[in-house]
Amino acid sequence: MDGAIIAYSGGVDSSFLLKACVDTMGEKAIAVIADSSTMPRSELSEAKDMAKSLGINPVIINTDKLSGIDFSRNDRDRCYYCKTSLFGEIKKIAVDRNIANILYGGNLDDESDYRPGMQAAKEMGARAPLREVGLTKSEIRMLSKKLNLGTWDKPAQACLSSRIPYGVNITMNRLQKVEKAENIMRELGFKQNRARLQDDHTVRIEIEKEDFDRILDGDIRHKIVDKVKKLGFTYVTLDLEGFRSGSMNEILPEHTASNERVKNNG
Repeated sequence: MDGAIIAYSGGVDSSFLLKACVDTMGEKAIAVIADSSTMPRSELSEAKDMAKSLGINPVIINTDKLSGIDFSRNDRDRCYYCKTSLFGEIKKIAVDRNIANILYGGNLDDESDYRPGMQAAKEMGARAPLREVGLTKSEIRMLSKKLNLGTWDKPAQACLSSRIPYGVNITMNRLQKVEKAENIMRELGFKQNRARLQDDHTVRIEIEKEDFDRILDGDIRHKIVDKVKKLGFTYVTLDLEGFRSGSMNEILPEHTASNERVKNNG
């Protein structure tokens, strides 16, 4: 490739991809960060810093996801609508700069989960080189470490909307509540965690299994309950299966726009 626009989030995959693009394309590698209410503020800051450390001044685009009814109603195609809009905006930048290639950091492991955004990317002409060559997340972490990328051991991250059950409207208030709950957990030393909204009164905390003993420590447990309840939750629960990406996909509505779209596409 003689140049590429990279959809950049600052995570493990997209940072490794951006590094590879910078090394092979130089200034023809352009990173685009999509800032929105579904991106934690800490993630935005870290993405900017990481891009700059690679010699890239990222392009920041603002995407108002919550104004789109298809996204905010939160059916199982939420990610499809989001990525269609995102890659549509990136495509405009690519045309303006006369760059043919649009890339994103998908990996081989993504194929084992429900990822409608991959279909949107395909339809919009975006490619995932890491997945194309068969790299898994663990391999990308290993290669990132060899390249001295600070993201090699970064905890897995995802759009804040993934903390809200399908069928429950995505609102600014709900996004802020789960983000603040996760910040509380992180400040208490739980580097990898999720605060999943079960309903407006209940939050389900996911942490690594090896952290279970720590969370049951009386002092830490009381701090979590006290701080998280102050966010407006009545019940603070611990998921005994521990942290796992995409756990909201374990229960998917049967009758959704996705089924109709798949049916119509054969």
